[in-house]
Amino acid sequence: MTIRYKRPDKKNALSIIGAAKKDMKFTLSLTPTEESGATIVRNIYECFRRLGDALLVARGIESKDHILPINELLKLRVLTDRPIRLVDNLRRLRHNINYYGYSPKLIEVEDTISLAKSCFEPLLDAVLKEIDR
Repeated sequence: MTIRYKRPDKKNALSIIGAAKKDMKFTLSLTPTEESGATIVRNIYECFRRLGDALLVARGIESKDHILPINELLKLRVLTDRPIRLVDNLRRLRHNINYYGYSPKLIEVEDTISLAKSCFEPLLDAVLKEIDR
């Protein structure tokens, strides 16, 4: 894990959050099918990763991998219908899709959508509060 310290950039962090929110809205509008499954899973994961990345950027930390941004999300104290730690499982699923050609089953895609619907907004709000500190 490589960490590079930079100047804290709240404006850039808010821009990243805006992009994540926009992409999540679009991704959740897609119909889950076997064909769209990999795209939906990758996009949802990327939106969560961006929230973690926004936290790091606001603190002046640049990460070279995906683990640190996800771990930053897992540290947040947020009340959600589903455990936030499932986002790390999503990271592994996305890794298998990208690097091993795994095709997610429809049940996995629907579970990913459920996770996004139950956890994304509360995490988004928590990240915004953290950045405004």
